[in-house]
Amino acid sequence: MTTPETLPPIIRSWFAARGWTPRRHQLDVLASYQSGASQLLIAPTGAGKTLAGFLPTLADLVDGQFDGLHTLYISPLKALAVDVQRNLSTPIAEMGLPIRVEARTGDTSAAKRARQRLKPPQILLTTPEQLALLISHPHAELMFGSLRRVVLDELHALVTNKRGDLLALGLARLARLAPDLRITALSATVARPDLLRDWIAQPHLDRPTELLRMVGGAPPELSILHTRERLPWAGHSAAYARPELYDIIRQHKTTLLFVNTRSQAEMLFQGLWDINEDMLPIALHHGSLSVEQRRKVEAAMAAGKLKAVVCTSTLDLGIDWGDVDLVVQVGAPKGSSRMLQRIGRANHRLDDPSKALLVPSNRFEVLECEAAVEAVAEGHQDSEDPQPGGYDVLAQHVLGMACSGPFHADDLYEEIVRAWPYRDLPRPQFDRVLDFVATGGYALRAYERYARLRQTSDGAWRIAHPSVAQQYRLNIGTIIEEPMVRVRLVRSKAQKQGRTTGPIGAGGRVLGEMEEYFFGTLTPGDTFIFGGEIVAFEGMKDNEAFVSRAFAKDPKIPSYMGGKFPLSTYLAERVRRIIDSPAAWHLLPDQVSDWLRLQRDFSVLPRRDSLLVETFPRGTQNYLVCYPFEGRLAHQTLGMLLTRRLERMRARPLGFVASEYALAIWGLGDLSALIRTGRLSLDELFSEDMLGDDLEAWLDESALMKRTFRNCAIIAGLIERRHPGKEKTGRQITMSSDLIYDVLYSHEPDHILIQATRRDAARGLLDIERLGQMLARIRSHIVHKPLLQISPLAVPVMLDIGKEPIFGEGRESAMADAAEELLREAIGEQ
Repeated sequence: MTTPETLPPIIRSWFAARGWTPRRHQLDVLASYQSGASQLLIAPTGAGKTLAGFLPTLADLVDGQFDGLHTLYISPLKALAVDVQRNLSTPIAEMGLPIRVEARTGDTSAAKRARQRLKPPQILLTTPEQLALLISHPHAELMFGSLRRVVLDELHALVTNKRGDLLALGLARLARLAPDLRITALSATVARPDLLRDWIAQPHLDRPTELLRMVGGAPPELSILHTRERLPWAGHSAAYARPELYDIIRQHKTTLLFVNTRSQAEMLFQGLWDINEDMLPIALHHGSLSVEQRRKVEAAMAAGKLKAVVCTSTLDLGIDWGDVDLVVQVGAPKGSSRMLQRIGRANHRLDDPSKALLVPSNRFEVLECEAAVEAVAEGHQDSEDPQPGGYDVLAQHVLGMACSGPFHADDLYEEIVRAWPYRDLPRPQFDRVLDFVATGGYALRAYERYARLRQTSDGAWRIAHPSVAQQYRLNIGTIIEEPMVRVRLVRSKAQKQGRTTGPIGAGGRVLGEMEEYFFGTLTPGDTFIFGGEIVAFEGMKDNEAFVSRAFAKDPKIPSYMGGKFPLSTYLAERVRRIIDSPAAWHLLPDQVSDWLRLQRDFSVLPRRDSLLVETFPRGTQNYLVCYPFEGRLAHQTLGMLLTRRLERMRARPLGFVASEYALAIWGLGDLSALIRTGRLSLDELFSEDMLGDDLEAWLDESALMKRTFRNCAIIAGLIERRHPGKEKTGRQITMSSDLIYDVLYSHEPDHILIQATRRDAARGLLDIERLGQMLARIRSHIVHKPLLQISPLAVPVMLDIGKEPIFGEGRESAMADAAEELLREAIGEQ
């Protein structure tokens, strides 16, 4: 067993000078590495995981004799890599160790990146995308031949998405370039640690991989805001709680306020500034803001200059800020693992509890927050499992390997199956991917532009032209956002009025980026909130939107694509259980428990093991409302498929609306009568076979497939976002991908990218697997309740039907008035 005394004297002295003692899990990582094993360390945030990850490196390099790259640290976030560099450089300098530590991100200068390839530091901190770039260069073997260790930080955030596929393929290549490589993975929130251990073990199956756990530490303290205000029926702004949140910020040293979307961040930040009478330093941090703005906020936070930061998932894996004494989750957390991750941003002292406060945005979210408190108290994890790898990512990697040098197909296939997501990849599928990379596939091989690889006389594959490598490196990566435009502030009033030469706003400050589609909804003069400022839209030029500072009472809130988390299956089950357990309702606020009692009195309550379906007339239409509690994605898919079936049954549906918790469908047919007379069978309506032909038919007609194909085609390199000195607009990319999709769908419907598209649509955009599990669970357990009017539980989802866009504070009062009217209708009051 490794003890503190076995550490090199200089490291032992450094610990002693600070009154510290290495923790057991830190020494366990060192002992495991020195025994020749790889390891996965599971430890809570604040337990010193980063130091545990680097302790073997410092021990190896303490004598200054090692030349070349020793340790590669890979993080999901550029900011985290930069922060670790700063935190690691301090002890290295204090110990006087001859170790160079450098970061390599998209922000690193071209000259420094070139120098790092030829003369790398002993420790290089980077991201999965930069690793893919590095191994695509011809001298990758020279750079990585000396590599001894890879440290994977926050592994759970990588393995469930396409960035994880890219990383796994990169690790498989590193295992070939550096046969003595050992991997140390660090993670705080993992539901199935054995699966993650297998993930990191795959590149070197002949080497032991140990699972290490840190035990002990103070459990987190999690509570729900007990508001004095009236809880909203629907919506996600939590505007009711702003005064209470402001008081909480004043009472604490530093507070992180997490929200689930960028638009919610903008609304909350603006709302807090509107009541910031004390001029407290409150900042905003989300992914659409400029890099410079985000770095300013991070630096001010690290320096203790901010009282609070309103942020999104950009800080989930955040900087090591010991002075954060409270984390606030505004809106339901959607998952217990995510909540534990965010709680970990507070305190960073292992023996003191991290404190967090949940602020539900509406009444249903109160139930979800209660479920999250229970789950966190039990330490339950609901993080996603790793998935089989995507063909589009594999195609990108195959092209990258050809850029590094010629390869033989047998050798590359043998290497690729050493990546966990591709461990079961059939050889025929690999050959199809290789053929696609080389020629574009059967339907596209006649076009020279898709011929990216050539086969040499000895059977090796190489790139067809040096420009292929240049294009590959410009377009590498798996993060596909909606087409973005820069938001630039008009520099002067004269420029705004067109009295100067040059383009409008030339030289003005870039505030950040926003989705291109949003500006299609604006006309010049429209105001909206961005980066915490109210700005007016002035016009577009190329890929830039120009804005000026403005004053407006009701500015629009940008609606960003993406960024919404699905409700975890585990929390959904707990929400159903809370509703089905009246004995536990005393734990809920009176407003919520009274609401559930009203539902019990005027209709029935959804049971934990069944599906409640309510039907009722309202005005000239009839409604079907059900409560699966499976999340918005699954409910939207269910709504699409149910309306198709109702059309065939001549029930004349007109539309549907889905929330995280419920689904409402309305139409002209008398649904109650159809069900009562047996002309409409709910068991047939909700049958699992809707995920067969119905789903296929809907996908064929839907624009969703083309949008999904566009993303797969970009990742696979079939469509390029960037050319040297030029970037395509979103419209250009969409037109190109739509044309190619039509060609492939007509002439090669089983093309490898069509296969990838169908898989992505089912897994990520439609939640087909989860929907299938729900349909299986409710089979023969559907409870129908015909009503003469709306039920209390249906009020929130009914508020979303036909809702007109209302911006600013007027939205909250309008929704409150509508909710009260619906509730009076539900309980029969006039």
